[in-house]
Amino acid sequence: MKKYFILAGALGVVLSACDPKTTETIIKTGTDIYNASTGNTAGTGALSNAEVIKGLKEALTVGTNNSTALTSQLDGFNKNPLIFIPWPAEAQQMKDKLIQLGFQKQITDFETSLNRAAEEASKGAAPVFVNAITNMSISDGFAILNGSDTAATHYLREKTSAPLRDAFAPVVGDAIDKVKVTSYWAPLIGTYNLIPGVKQLNPDLKAYVTQKAVDGLMTMIAKEEVKIRKDPMARVTELLKKVFGSKK
Repeated sequence: MKKYFILAGALGVVLSACDPKTTETIIKTGTDIYNASTGNTAGTGALSNAEVIKGLKEALTVGTNNSTALTSQLDGFNKNPLIFIPWPAEAQQMKDKLIQLGFQKQITDFETSLNRAAEEASKGAAPVFVNAITNMSISDGFAILNGSDTAATHYLREKTSAPLRDAFAPVVGDAIDKVKVTSYWAPLIGTYNLIPGVKQLNPDLKAYVTQKAVDGLMTMIAKEEVKIRKDPMARVTELLKKVFGSKK
């Protein structure tokens, strides 16, 4: 607060030398930044509203690009315990029964196919995030800048979960077909449903993989966001350095 009053005093000296129109512009700009950042001028330094928003959009773009690059690699999902897609929980009883019948290898192969589908879908995921990133408001931007280490990821998830699922579903559907998930699933579900007395099951694999793939991507985006906030080396553009370097 003391620092703010010192800055205000210095600004008063500058304003006294300006013509009225220039003075009005300076006051308006300073007030906008002050109000938008919830009163924290020290946190934004010389940053304008436009720079903060652009910087946060760059951070999300870098985070989504890095995350999709990592998850789209071979074993990007399958060998990552944070985002590995397991057998559908709603069909756990089916899995247990099939293991008893000696189908462990087929179950493992099926789980691998789920993760291969998510890896394949991740190759086309980056453009899905574009609209979500471009629609960020000034108030959203400053809330994210002054928020938690994963505030941007939370914003992305909160604002876009449904549209992301809708946009991502066809990508996942194509990936499921490409890696032949159904060819691993059909013999297992067929065998199980022939067992006398069991409840017939047929989980929606496309919906399941879509949700798990989106969840996995969000997990990785959150990791990238924390890295950008905490590690100066992860700020790969001058604007990222300026925006996140101002948060001391």
